[in-house]
Amino acid sequence: MVFKRRKPRSYSQVVTEAFWPRGGWTRAFHYVKHRIRRLPDDPRRIARGVGAGVFVSFTPFFGLHFVTAVFSAWVVRGNILAALLGTFFGNPITFPVIALASMKLGHMILGTRFDETEHASLFGKFLGAGADLKHNLFAIFTDATTHWGNLYNFWNEVFLPYLVGGLGPGLIAAVVAYYLSEPVIAAYQKHRRKKLRARLEKLRAKLQSRVEGQTGGG
Repeated sequence: MVFKRRKPRSYSQVVTEAFWPRGGWTRAFHYVKHRIRRLPDDPRRIARGVGAGVFVSFTPFFGLHFVTAVFSAWVVRGNILAALLGTFFGNPITFPVIALASMKLGHMILGTRFDETEHASLFGKFLGAGADLKHNLFAIFTDATTHWGNLYNFWNEVFLPYLVGGLGPGLIAAVVAYYLSEPVIAAYQKHRRKKLRARLEKLRAKLQSRVEGQTGGG
């Protein structure tokens, strides 16, 4: 293939760049901001898309954030590409803060708690749920008995509190993202149209001057 890497990235490079892009998160942020501002759509639709993407970042649908962002943008009639770009609000730097805050708030709302005696850490809960999923998948094709204990604990102690606790902060962050991005996008589009008009007028003046010069010379 023409665009295939000459030297494929190693697994460690893929993991490292997922947490820290080669250009750094500052460069990644500016790239996303630049892409959002240049989207050819109404500023309000773009801003709604950004808000939808930010909201999705507060949900525990890991691996499905892009799909959820598309659906959310469709619901609020926002720009879908802006929603996909807005999901970058959730990244390896912000996810730990979002997850812990959402889970604590969710447990508070639900009146539950995080059980530290069974697979004590959050990572352990994920490992336990993954182990049950793997075991149950193989159990479909064998005589093994399915295991649901770790999945049940994961649902009650991680997923559900995360989902419930992330709704409020996610909505607040989405509204803030909308009201911050809409005027910036509108101003950028207005400035860009002004520059394009100036270039067009300059080109017209140049062409007119050339025509008049040829007419005068004839």
